[in-house]
Amino acid sequence: MDKPVVDMALVSACETRIVNAWPAPTTLVVDQWVVRFANGYSGRANSASSLREGGDMDEATLAFVEERYREAGLPPRIRFTPLVAQDARRRFAERGYRIETASFGMIADLDPNLHPPAPGMLTTAQAEDAWIDGVCAHQTGNKRNREHLAAIVSGVRVPAAFATLLHEGRPAAYAMSVAERGMAEIGAVIVDEALRGKGLGKQMMAGLMGWAAAQGCTQAYLQVDQSNGLAFEMYKRLGFRTVYAYETRMLDT
Repeated sequence: MDKPVVDMALVSACETRIVNAWPAPTTLVVDQWVVRFANGYSGRANSASSLREGGDMDEATLAFVEERYREAGLPPRIRFTPLVAQDARRRFAERGYRIETASFGMIADLDPNLHPPAPGMLTTAQAEDAWIDGVCAHQTGNKRNREHLAAIVSGVRVPAAFATLLHEGRPAAYAMSVAERGMAEIGAVIVDEALRGKGLGKQMMAGLMGWAAAQGCTQAYLQVDQSNGLAFEMYKRLGFRTVYAYETRMLDT
């Protein structure tokens, strides 16, 4: 069976915007790669990504990138998106880059008439302390570090909504959306574990899709872990379709 054709222009449009939607405190541009450092908070913000189709690195460039991560006390990571050349994928894998996580990139079309603002959703243009504290309180491991999360979200320089959804008057869910050139990323979706199953995640997503449509965006995009079947099915019901799959690979050192 033939593999489905991937819309490389659409993948590139998402991948270039992701850099601005989830900005690492330190970023290097190495040829067509963006190499990001964010104190280990997330794999996406601490990895090298190709911004154009056919991404590759020769041995000297790859060694240069790996050394920068080691100097920062981080394992080298490369995101194997469709923009990375097949030969490069093979060589990186043979070098020892193993799969750390696998994700889908998904996109939905927006219509301001179909995506109104959500009742009970409060948004701010900057990430306030209460939002950062709320997100970290429901995370584990490195993602509980509020200083490292604050360093990322404080770097957003395009229109953004940091959203808190209230349930019975109390914060129940958190998420953010960033709008850039007609597309909006939705991410950092967190629902209080004690309140799951009440449709709050769907309500939050629908509200941020409405916010994005009000910003003039015609598409929303997101990334979801391939193992998170419940979230994946929810996003499909909201109109998101899978555009590409990718792996974040890490080199053990």
